[in-house]
This record gives sequence, structure tokens and C-alpha cells, in this order.
Amino acid sequence: MRAEALRPDRLELGEGIRWTERGLVLVDILAGRLLIAPDNPTAPLKQLAQLPVPLGAVAPVADAPGTWIAAAGTGISLLAPNGSTRWLAQPEADAPRPMRMNDATADPSGRFWAGSMAYDAHEGAGSLYRVDHDGTVTRVLDGITVPNGPAFTADGDTMYLADSARGVVRRYPVDPATADLGTPEVFVTVDEGSPDGMVVDAEGAVWVAVWGTGTVRRYLPDGRLDRTLRLPALQPAGVCLQEDLLHITTARVGLAAPGPYDGAVFTARVDVPGRPADAYRHQGSTSAPEAS
Repeated sequence: MRAEALRPDRLELGEGIRWTERGLVLVDILAGRLLIAPDNPTAPLKQLAQLPVPLGAVAPVADAPGTWIAAAGTGISLLAPNGSTRWLAQPEADAPRPMRMNDATADPSGRFWAGSMAYDAHEGAGSLYRVDHDGTVTRVLDGITVPNGPAFTADGDTMYLADSARGVVRRYPVDPATADLGTPEVFVTVDEGSPDGMVVDAEGAVWVAVWGTGTVRRYLPDGRLDRTLRLPALQPAGVCLQEDLLHITTARVGLAAPGPYDGAVFTARVDVPGRPADAYRHQGSTSAPEAS
């Protein structure tokens, strides 16, 4: 298993990579850029949109071609094909310290889940929010320092969520009908580096990007380490599966002397496939007549 970085792009903080029915998308968080990867694996990334605030991750909105739901700035917005936004909520706008949204994903039931964190990664300042089908945004967990993921099993009854600063990935039971979370258990603890983006494959194993170690690791459903993929980039941040292709984003941010592959997007072929990212299913209007 070998990872290649064929595209010329080097991102500041590449994250939120997702294989969707619209293509392979990802973000450069701090630059607020939404990017799509052309099918040609050597072609440069193309920019779909740029926001004036950090952009943590997006999910496609079902039955609304070209529209995305985004964890951005201090909240959640709908991003229209023309790049304009309509905010559903900005729950971190009045927080006592500067906050931004981080990683996010839709679940198999069509809800959207997004984490927030302090810019200075202040202990326990982050939260996890859920966006229901009617656009209601609810804080479901707090006391997190740097939330990453979440990642869901295909049946939607299990959620994995990393608290990166604390080196732990927790597993939560989920009621797909109500989206209520059960009592979590520790799935994996990382002693070196920080667990970052995650994806669940067809066997229920979890691929985890481990920031600061130059590795992506596959953990079996019982938490045992199955294999480790090593990269020539120190800060893997996001992962997704496009059938049997594992795509990995990395970051240059914070490195005094970035190497030639820091910030690159890598691809490796694996033997257990994944499935497309889920779409957010919104019951209200997805129009965004004015940018905000």
C-alpha cells in the first residue's frame, strides 16, 4: 500500500475531503476555499467557492443541485451554486472567546453534524452541533477541545468522534430515528500525535488521519490497529474513500519549514472499499438570494 501525491496543489490546511455524487470535494479551512478534484489525478484542484470566513467542511444538499451545507465561520450555512450563503444559525458568534467551525459531515439519515473549536484550541471550548431536516441547529455535546469527524457507520447507528487535542476517538450509539446519542465509549487512544479526520469502510473499520505523525491508520471495529499507511507529510488531516481509493489531505500550517509534500493531497489503493458521503436532506427552501 503506497500513497501518491500527483496533484501540484499544496494546501495550508486541507480538510473535509468527501467523495460525493458531484465529485471529490475538499476544503482549505483557513482560506475558506471549497475545492473539487478533477477526474484526472494529476490535474490541479479547482475552486468552487471562497468564503470570507474559515470553511470546515461541507455536504451536498439532496435535491438541490450545486447547493452545499457548510460548517463555516461561527455556524452553519447553505451555500448556493452562485456562491451566496444563507445562514441557518451562528451559535458561536457570541462565544466568550474567538471560535470557528471545524470538521463536519452528514449522516445516513440526512442530518448534518458539525464541530466547533476555539482558534487557540482552548481546553473544552468546542461543541458538536446537529442540523435537523428543518434546519434547526442544536448543540448536542460540549466540553470538546478540538472535535474532528464525526464519521458514521453505513446503518447510521454508530458515530465516531475525535477530540484531537486529547488524543481520543469515542464511539457513540445513535438512534437513527431521533438522532439521540447514547453513552459513549473510548474507541481508540492515540499516545503520539492527534486523531483527526476519519472514514468508516465497508467492513466497519475506521481509517484515522493522525496529525503530527505522518500516518493514516486503519482500526478494526474492536479498536485493534490493523495497518498503518506512512506519508512523506507530517500533518495528515482528512480522509475519505472513493470505492477502493483512499484520499488523504494534509496541512502546511504551523510548520516552520514545510517539506515538498506537506499540504499535498495523497491517494492510495486499498482492499476494502467505502461508499459516497451522505447528503443533507433539507425540508425547507435552499435558496440563498443574498450573500451574507
